[in-house]
Formats: sequence, C-alpha cells, structure tokens
Amino acid sequence: MDHYDSQQTNDYMQPEEDWDRDLLLDPAWEKQQRKTFTAWCNSHLRKAGTQIENIEEDFRDGLKLMLLLEVISGERLAKPERGKMRVHKISNVNKALDFIASKGVKLVSIGAEEIVDGNVKMTLGMIWTIILRFAIQDISVEETSAKEGLLLWCQRKTAPYKNVNIQNFHISWKDGLGFCALIHRHRPELIDYGKLRKDDPLTNLNTAFDVAEKYLDIPKMLDAEDIVGTARPDEKAIMTYVSSFYHAFSGAQKAETAANRICKVLAVNQENEQLMEDYEKLASDLLEWIRRTIPWLENRAPENTMHAMQQKLEDFRDYRRLHKPPKVQEKCQLEINFNTLQTKLRLSNRPAFMPSEGRMVSDINNAWGCLEQAEKGYEEWLLNEIRRLERLDHLAEKFRQKASIHEAWTDGKEAMLRQKDYETATLSEIKALLKKHEAFESDLAAHQDRVEQIAAIAQELNELDYYDSPSVNARCQKICDQWDNLGALTQKRREALERTEKLLETIDQLYLEYAKRAAPFNNWMEGAMEDLQDTFIVHTIEEIQVRQLVPRRDQALTEEHARQQHNERLRKQFGAQANVIGPWIQTKMEEIGRISIEMHGTLEDQLNHLRQYEKSIVNYKPKIDQLEGDHQLIQEALIFDNKHTNYTMEHIRVGWEQLLTTIARTINEVENQILTRDAKGISQEQMNEFRASFNHFDRKKTGMMDTDDFRACLISMGYNMGEAEFARIMSIVDPNRLGVVTFQAFIDFMSRETADTDTADQVMASFKILAGDKNYITVDELRRELPPDQAEYCIARMAPYTGPDAVPGALDYMSFSTALYGESDL
Repeated sequence: MDHYDSQQTNDYMQPEEDWDRDLLLDPAWEKQQRKTFTAWCNSHLRKAGTQIENIEEDFRDGLKLMLLLEVISGERLAKPERGKMRVHKISNVNKALDFIASKGVKLVSIGAEEIVDGNVKMTLGMIWTIILRFAIQDISVEETSAKEGLLLWCQRKTAPYKNVNIQNFHISWKDGLGFCALIHRHRPELIDYGKLRKDDPLTNLNTAFDVAEKYLDIPKMLDAEDIVGTARPDEKAIMTYVSSFYHAFSGAQKAETAANRICKVLAVNQENEQLMEDYEKLASDLLEWIRRTIPWLENRAPENTMHAMQQKLEDFRDYRRLHKPPKVQEKCQLEINFNTLQTKLRLSNRPAFMPSEGRMVSDINNAWGCLEQAEKGYEEWLLNEIRRLERLDHLAEKFRQKASIHEAWTDGKEAMLRQKDYETATLSEIKALLKKHEAFESDLAAHQDRVEQIAAIAQELNELDYYDSPSVNARCQKICDQWDNLGALTQKRREALERTEKLLETIDQLYLEYAKRAAPFNNWMEGAMEDLQDTFIVHTIEEIQVRQLVPRRDQALTEEHARQQHNERLRKQFGAQANVIGPWIQTKMEEIGRISIEMHGTLEDQLNHLRQYEKSIVNYKPKIDQLEGDHQLIQEALIFDNKHTNYTMEHIRVGWEQLLTTIARTINEVENQILTRDAKGISQEQMNEFRASFNHFDRKKTGMMDTDDFRACLISMGYNMGEAEFARIMSIVDPNRLGVVTFQAFIDFMSRETADTDTADQVMASFKILAGDKNYITVDELRRELPPDQAEYCIARMAPYTGPDAVPGALDYMSFSTALYGESDL
C-alpha cells in the first residue's frame, strides 16, 4: 500500500525546479493555485471554526496546518508546540510533514524551514501534496484511481451532454460546460442546461461556481475571468476544484452504487419470482388439464353404433395428434423452467425453490403417469368395442335375414292348419290331406334348425350387450311362440285327419266294390294332387331363390376380396414408413445421448451441435404427420393387425414425444452448465474433469447418478462422511428427493464455493447508505433512490420498522434483506 501511495503521489508531484519553471512560464498559475488551494483549505478548516487569509503566511507556525490535517484525515496528530519561537514553528511543521509522510507520501524538496519562512512555491507544493493524498488519491472508478479515476468519473458523468468533451484538467473546462454538466447530472433542478451556450464561457463558469457555492457547499475556488483569460488553466487548480465536486457528490455516488447493488439484487429476485409464478401457473394449468382429461379417458360407457364408436376413436386420434402434443411440450418446458430457476437460485446464493403443495415436479410426473395409464387402456377399449360392434352388426343382420325368411315361410301356415276341410272330405280326400300333411310335417321338421339358429343368434346378441336386444328378444320370442303353436296345430290337425280317416274307412267298406273299380282313377287324382302340391310349395320357390342368391353371393365375395386387397396395401404402406421412422427416432435418441455425455469441444460447441439436431428433428415432423394419416385410414378400414411391422402408431407417437422432450431438456442442461461455468469461473478443462468423473460413476449410462453411484464418487474424491452428512449433501444436490443426481447438480456441488455473489449483509449495507445510516428506511427514500417498479416492490414487501427510533412510515430493510436470501446450504 505504501509503495502504491508513494508511486501515485510521485506521478503528480513535481520537484521544486518544476514549480519554479511553471511559475516563471505562467505567473497566472500561481495566482490560480493560491486562490484555489486557499478556498480548498478553508472548506475544511471552517469545520473547525477557523480559516486562512494568506496561504504562505497562515501556515508558517504549523498550527493551522496540523489542524487542517486532523480535519481531513479524522485522526489526531501529536500535540503542537504553543511557543512563538522559530524552533516551535519548525517543530509543528515537521509534525505535519511527518504525518503526511506516514500516509505513504514522499515529499520532494519540501522542508519545514521553507514553510516557516513563507516560501510560496514550497507552501503551494505542500498543499498540492495534501490535496493529492487526501482528496484525489482515494478516488476509484472502474479499476482506475487518483487522477485517472477522477478524469474517468468526469467523462462518465458528462458523456450524455452535448458540446462537453472532458479529456484533461485544463482546457477541457474553459467553456464552463463541464462544471455545469456535473452539477446538472446530479442536481438537474439547479441548472437549466438547455439554455447554456458554448460561446458564453463566462456565464457558464459563473453559473456553475455560484450554484456550487450556494447549493453544494463548494466554495468559489477560481474566478471565471482567470480561467477564460488563461490559454491553459492551471491543471492542479482545476483538479482541486473538480475533486470538490466529486466529494460533494460522493454521498450521491455511494447512494448510486448502493442503489445499483440493490437494483441488481432486486432484479434477480424479481426475475426469479416471475419464473416461480410462471412455474406455478403452468403447473396449475397442466394439472387442471390432466384432472379434466383423465375422467374422459376412464369413461368406458359403450356406444350403441359403430358410427358413434368410430367418432370416439376419431376424437382420441385428435387428442393424441392435436391436444396432447402441446401438453407434452408444456410439461417439458415446465421441467426446463424449474431446472433453470434452481440453477439461477443457486448461482445467486438464494434458497432452492419449493413449489406449493401438490405442484412439485414429482406431483406432475405422478399425475402424468396416471394420464398415460388411462390413455393406454382407453385406446385398447375403443378397438375392442369397435370389434364387438362390428360382430354385433353382423349378427344382427344375420338375425334379421333368418327371421325374415322364417316369418315369410310361416305366413298363412296357422290358418292352413286351422282349416276344417276334412269335415266334408271323402276318404280319398282325407288320405290325400294326410299325405299333404305328412309333407308339411317334414317341411316343419326341416325348419326346426333355422328356428334354433335364430334363438342362438338372439342369445349371442344378448351376451354381447347388443343395444337393440329388447326388440330382438321380442321378435325371437314371437317366432318361438309361433313355432310352438304351429307344432300344436300340426299335431291337432293330424289327429283330426286320422280320426276322420278311420270313420270314412268304416263307411267305405260299404262301397268297396265301387272303390275297387274306381281305384285307378282315384290313384291318378291323388298322385296329380301330390305332384301339384310338391312342385308349388317346394321345388319351384326354392329353385327361384337359389338362382337369385348365387350371383349375389358371388358379388359379395368379389367385393370382399377387393376390400382385403385394399387393406393389405394400407398395411404395407404403413409398415414401410413405420419401419423407417421407428429406427430413425431411436438413432437420434442415441446420438443426443452421446453428444451430452461425450466431451467434444466447448459447451458452446455442444450447444450448437444440439441445436442443429433440434432443427433436423423439427424438419422431420411432416413424415410423422404422413404416418398419422395412413394410420387413420387403417383404423377407418377396421384393420386391427399388421404383419408388416412391429411398430404401432402409439409406439411412434411416444418415441417422437420423447425425442422432442429429450432434445429440449439436453439443450437446457447445456445452457445451465454455461450459466454455472460463467458465474463460477469454471474453465473448460475443469468442466471436462467434472464430466469425466460424472461419466465414470454414471454406471447405468442414464445421464444421472443414483444414490449409491454418487456416494462412491464422493468417497473416491476423499469425502469421509457418515449417513447424516451424506443425507445433508443429498438434500443439496437432490432437493426434490428423486433419488438421482444430475450433471448440473453435480457441477453446482463441486464448484459451490467459487461464485461471486452479493450477500444479505452487502444488501443490508446498501440500504443503510440509502437510509442515511438509519436502522430503517422511509417510503419517500425508497421512491427517491430506486426505480419506480423496484421501489414499489420493496414497499410492498418490507415490514414496518418497530425499533425504538421508529417514525411513522419507517420500514424494516434489515429483515427484508435477510428474507431475500433465506438460508442456503450452498
């Protein structure tokens, strides 16, 4: 420190010969220095209730010189000599010079005797040395100090002002606009800068000097005429005057620095709080969507028709193609936001974010798992229902056809069986009627199988929950009842015919002879009647029906053959695409995994590589859409199997969604690694070492270490810990208790002590500056010192101050500062 102070002073101190040369070259400089240094000294001496009139006379006894040093340093010097003799004066001046030297300042050619003798040049040189050490040397702006620091401060403050170009401490200040700009920058209400003119330096200088003296407590150290009338104003005088402006505004400078620190901290907090709010809203919306969707997927109420079920299948396709994919992306974005937020919180020394009850990442994953479980069962149920309805439609149509044929056959049969034609018939007619009845009985027996088929189909429709079972059952029951009735009537008619035959046979014995002669004729008549009946009832009708059904059946077979050929083309078309897309997705997943694990190039190289992959993946989407279209055609054609591929559309959908999620997560992981690296100053070599260690203990090659892997990793690095300590470390690296350690959490842990972050104490100290060293801050102070949104942010969150020195409206900035950070293990 001593070397630094000495060097700084040497840079701006000139030996006595230089002072003589300066004054010989331009006597005006001595005048300017006299005035400026005198005013500067008085600006401090007045705090002790005194002043000087003549700079070379009033410091000769050393008393005011020692007092000046005590005022500007805040320290006590050795007790001064009160005698009037020369030796006493020299002793006092030496005490002052020794004190100056003790501050690391090398005095060049300045001795106590010259000061006591009133040497103007030496006195001015000594005062300049004091000004340099106590007013200029400690100025520090953006890693520059002393003269350069003061110059840089002036340049920064006057940068926005037109016609001001501060390059030095002499001619840059001649037009007065520099002084005015400094005042206006800090106290804009004091000067109407817009009305100033560069070609009126006297007005500008006088305005600045008068305002500074009246409102800023800076004494007038130079006359405007002296500056304007000198080709090159004295640098030391200007520098001394400007340093007074710096120190006048140093309080404002400290407040500005404090406000900047607070604003930076609040900006981080506001950004983090916004991320938290976004997470909570996104999580809430996603969970609400899942809550609404699961009952729809769990609803297994069957529809009555194929059309209605196919509409449900189409709705499910829309859900998988249109409604669910954005939610998959939202879930992925939610996890990305959560991981980014946790990284930012760790890097800014804030406690980990704990979402509200029921909205943890694990809660969302559990809810998502329930959604996918319901979804998986739903599509299977839909396809089974469509198969069931397809069979039902077929059976119902078969039932209707057989019932219609049967009903047509039975039409008029009951009336025929109820006829009393046998009552007026002759014996031969009775026998003919009996033969006809026997033929009918044979026909009736033949139809027994059809009735049983109808009943069996009706039973199957009932077992398959056919929606129109009541009407089927009623029709079947009617057919069965009619069948039973036909059987009863048939038996009754046979009995009547046989009874009548027996009666007529007895009568016929009387006419036997007649009958024998009439027998040939009777036989011919009976045969003719039988033939006529047989042809009309059996042969003719059935032949006509068969001839009609054969070509219909041929047409149906042809149509079915064409349909099956079309279905096979659809199967092959889907299979060919799926067999390309499925392996492509798997390959991309493996390549992404390799990029994220292998250490090729910098993190930026990895990020660029991943973004190129992301672009190629997004460009592949039309192929997925085309496959979805083919899948829709397959489902509409009621095709339920495909021997040409092992990939289903659901396999492809899930793979595609996982691919999009994986690339997004991996990009986010690398972005967070870059954030951590930059915040903690980790070199690429260190990052590679971290990655190599992580990969070695990631034994399952999942991109995450489980608990046992992480424990083994820590032991290999020399950690000697019990269960309690390991549990504490796990709470840091796995705050969500998922049982795994990601690479991001690993590098956070490995580099946890290196981040350069603000602390609660620093923020508290900054608020204390804005509060003017009070233990509380007022609403007005916050609104005056901070930007509006950040002032209101503090006002809304600070608790009232309740200390003994509290005033109305006082706010507690200390507890607020602590709350900004909370407790952090990192």
